Amino acid sequence: MPLLILIAEDDPGIRLAVHDYLEIAGYSVITAEDGERALSLLEKYHPHLLISDIHMPKHDGYQLVKQIRQLPEFRLLPVIFLTEYANVEQRIKGYQAGCDIYLPKPFEMSELGAIIRNLLERSQIIGQELFSSRQKQQPEPANISINLEKYTDFIVNQIDFTNREQEVLNLLSKGFSNMDIGKQLHLSHRTIEKYVSRLLRKTETNNRAELIRLALEKNLV
Repeated sequence: MPLLILIAEDDPGIRLAVHDYLEIAGYSVITAEDGERALSLLEKYHPHLLISDIHMPKHDGYQLVKQIRQLPEFRLLPVIFLTEYANVEQRIKGYQAGCDIYLPKPFEMSELGAIIRNLLERSQIIGQELFSSRQKQQPEPANISINLEKYTDFIVNQIDFTNREQEVLNLLSKGFSNMDIGKQLHLSHRTIEKYVSRLLRKTETNNRAELIRLALEKNLV
């Protein structure tokens, strides 16, 4: 499934050029023209990487990154600054705000692509290691006899859907296709396939029909 990248850039030419380059490279891309819009999209879509200009209206890049670093879910989010500020003091300020890479304008798209691949690969490795560590810390399940029906109800009631997964589930229950859901939520159909796979895994269902039936029976939508 394609990874999702958010571009925060007030220059429409640069925003479009980077957007098109990344989509051709196989990523899903969303864009914002200012820092305030970027923060809203971050909280709504939870992208895998942020590319941000520094000089933007409403919230500049420094303010944007400082804000997202205060949110636990974004503390490890890879951030690239694209900016015309190239002096040492500005770069230091960028790193202090919480960016990972500082790429001065003008830049080569191929270099940006290489940086993105490197950051995303590292981010995926860190995420996998954190997941494995948490799994190892969980206690072994007790070998006890339980009522299967009650246990299934308990598991269903304890499912922790993300906001995006719940939105996808709601639209699935209304008969929307992956393509229609993608248009509704401004995501690619491949990204929607990823969310549907997560929903099937979390609910332990085998297909969309079972998932929708379970959602309706258990009042999950």
